[in-house]
Amino acid sequence: MNKLRAGILGVGSIAHKHARAIQDLAEHIELVACCGRDETKTRAFAEQYTAGRASVFTNPAEMFDRAKLDVLVICLPPFAHTDEVEHATERGIHLLIEKPIALDSATAWNMVRATERAGIQTQVGFMYRFGEAVEQFKTRLDAGEWGRVGLLSARYFANSLHASWWREREKSGGQIVEQAIHLFDLFRYFGGDVARVYSRQANLFHQTVPGYDIEDVSATILEFAHGALGVVYATNAALPHQWIKEWRVVTQNVLAEFSDWNHATFTPTGAPNAALLFVASERDVFVAQLQNLVQAIQTNGETRTPMREGARALDVVLAAVESNARGMPVEVRNENS
Repeated sequence: MNKLRAGILGVGSIAHKHARAIQDLAEHIELVACCGRDETKTRAFAEQYTAGRASVFTNPAEMFDRAKLDVLVICLPPFAHTDEVEHATERGIHLLIEKPIALDSATAWNMVRATERAGIQTQVGFMYRFGEAVEQFKTRLDAGEWGRVGLLSARYFANSLHASWWREREKSGGQIVEQAIHLFDLFRYFGGDVARVYSRQANLFHQTVPGYDIEDVSATILEFAHGALGVVYATNAALPHQWIKEWRVVTQNVLAEFSDWNHATFTPTGAPNAALLFVASERDVFVAQLQNLVQAIQTNGETRTPMREGARALDVVLAAVESNARGMPVEVRNENS
C-alpha cells in the first residue's frame, strides 16, 4: 500500500508535534508539503522534518492545487480558519484539525456537514482521548464494569501570556474555548451529552495587560443528559509557565483519579478490599491520534474524534460563554442529525 501524502497547514508550535507523529509513522504516511505565512519559517520547518524534501507554500490554495495530498493537518489558530476545509472536501482530502474547529456553532456544523457529505475521514485534535489511562478507563466503563458515571471534576491551571491572539476573545474565544475545551470534550467522552451548563468567568489578574480581554478564572457546572454532574475550573494565574491538567471521575463502582491522560489510579469502591489499579504510560498521544486516522483511512472505518465531536464539544463551551454573559444556566445544543 502506498504511503499517504500529508500536508501541514500552519507551522506554529503545535505543528511540530504533528510533524514528529508523521515521522514516527513513516511506514504509512509522509510529509510532502508545508504551508505557512512566513516562507523562511516554513522552509526551516520542512528542512527540520523532511530534510527539505517537502514542498513549501505560503498560499494554501496553491498547496491544494499542486501537492496532491491525501491528508491535511490543519494547525491554524481558530480565528485564522478560512476555506481550507471546503478545499479539502472538494478534493477528497482527509483531515486532522486542531481544536477548536471554529469560534461559532454555525461554522462548525457547516464543516461537519461538508466533510460528511464528502465521505472523508476527519479527526479533531482532542488527543486526551488517546492516552493510555483514558483508554483503559473508557474500555472498562463501556463494558459496564464500573457502573454509571455520577460526578466529574477537572482543573486546567496555567500562567502564561501565550500568543497575542490568544488573549483576545474575538480571536481565541477565551481560555475555556481554546484551552479547557479538552476537558469538556473528555467529560463528554465519559459522560455523554451535556444538557445544560452554568458558568462564571472573570478577568481578575490581567486587566492592565494590553489586549487581554478574556477570562483568567472560571468555574463551570455541567449537567449531563443522563443525570451526572460535572465541574471544570480553570485559570491563567497559577504556576508560571506550568500547565496542570488533572481530573477525577466518580462512578458507581470506582473512583478514577487522573494526573494526566497516561497516568491514573483506579480505586474500586463497590467491593471491600479490592485492589487498586495503577496506570502509568509514556504513550505519545499525537502518534496514537494520527495512527487512528491512518487506520480509518486504510480500512474505511471510524476515527475516535470525527469532526462531529469537535462541533459538539464547541457547543458545550460556547454555552458556557453564553451562560456567563447571561448570568444563568444555558441549555446546550445537541445536534444529532
